Amino acid sequence: MVELIFYGIVLGSIISLGAIGLTLVYGIIRFANFAHGDFMTVGAYITLFLISIVMPWLGIPDTTFGPLSFGLRTLLAFPLAIGAVGGVAILLDRILYQKLRRSDSNLVIMAMASLGAAFILRMIVLILWGADSLFYRPGLLRPAVELPLNVKVRPDQILIMAVVCILIVSLHLFLKNSKIGKAMRATADNMELALVSGINTERVILWTWGIAGALAGAAGILYAIDVQVHPYMGWNFLIPIFAATILGSIGNVYGALIGGLVIGVVQQVSTAFLLPTYKLPVAFLMMILILFIRPKGIFGSK
Repeated sequence: MVELIFYGIVLGSIISLGAIGLTLVYGIIRFANFAHGDFMTVGAYITLFLISIVMPWLGIPDTTFGPLSFGLRTLLAFPLAIGAVGGVAILLDRILYQKLRRSDSNLVIMAMASLGAAFILRMIVLILWGADSLFYRPGLLRPAVELPLNVKVRPDQILIMAVVCILIVSLHLFLKNSKIGKAMRATADNMELALVSGINTERVILWTWGIAGALAGAAGILYAIDVQVHPYMGWNFLIPIFAATILGSIGNVYGALIGGLVIGVVQQVSTAFLLPTYKLPVAFLMMILILFIRPKGIFGSK
């Protein structure tokens, strides 16, 4: 059971990164982006492209780091890939969502547009890489380390949690201390008042999309390191990400973090009693039970 809880924390950490990005977008634009899960997929495949094609062509060796299963190429590709996904998110907003916002389209139209964008991103991935599951380093043995209480974990999983912690702390400091972070918080509270106060809300929206896309891309890369890369990975994560966002209170960054961890742990622990097929329904049942007690989420106001 302890081992399942640890695996749930690893999975929940990945879900939390996606949920934080989703809740940032919703908190400022009031828009549920159904393409958010596919940003994870894009991040994972951009990394695959960099480590399997670009870096070998540049002659960069894939040096390993002790017991970790990934190498130098993955380490170098990580910041490049999440930056690229942030750019994709911004580009998508400039091409599609910005025009819909300025035309006063309702939320249903915005949601359907994002659903179409999700299908387009996924089809591009399928055309370029096919539908097979892939690995960053195929055929590599991934030994586990035994911790107290007979918990067996891979060093990669510990690293995943460490990277998630670094990203979340960095985001916290950015939102609290930086000028654009304070502008983002003000815009999330009241966009009209922020605009009257002289805040460039379009610049805030651009930053929001970039950060949200980068966090989703990071989540996709970390999941690919832990498991594998496949075209539907982001789509499969979309429902848990939305569940975590709702559970933690929509628009609350810290709530999304807690919601993601709860969803991840519940999903993994449920496999001790039920088939893995039922992981998602069990997590949703937990979400519903908590929402009965806290209708606006864990961090929502009464």
